[in-house]
Amino acid sequence: MSKISKDNFRKLCLSKLQFISRKTKIKRDRTICSKIINIIKIHKPKKILLYIPLKNEVDIRPIINELRKQKDIEVYVPYMKGKSFVPVKYRLPLHKKKFNIKEPNYSTFRNNNIDLDLIIVPIVGIDKTYRRVGYGAGMYDRFFDTLKKRPITIFTQLTLCHTKEIVTDSYDIEADYIITI
Repeated sequence: MSKISKDNFRKLCLSKLQFISRKTKIKRDRTICSKIINIIKIHKPKKILLYIPLKNEVDIRPIINELRKQKDIEVYVPYMKGKSFVPVKYRLPLHKKKFNIKEPNYSTFRNNNIDLDLIIVPIVGIDKTYRRVGYGAGMYDRFFDTLKKRPITIFTQLTLCHTKEIVTDSYDIEADYIITI
């Protein structure tokens, strides 16, 4: 049996996401968001990095909106910078950037050394080692490499895409939680 490549596995996972109906996606988004909220309640993080979802990712915008109302939690999202990103506080308006990713405006008024307590990361798939297979740009891997302390990490995915083979590299990030259906 031949080993599947990371790229071929990524393509397989992305094609699997195309068959999820809008109604099913909405239901899964709600279920996954509810599970994420429960984890947040358990860990009580103060600084959280979330993502602004693409069409085939878990829509966590309701979590962002809820957390922004809480005075004791700082909400950050990625702002692409070079081959990685920096966390910036979530604020409106959002603008479409590279890879159709929405971001707030960049602000120089931010802390370069933010100690994040929790990060929510979208995944395309996971392999035997439960490491992340993403879209292939390596932005999250590079970002995690810059962190002084490892935050609690939650992977989200609309439907489980898992291979029993090892397709990831040692630098691919791992999660504390994988929330999917």
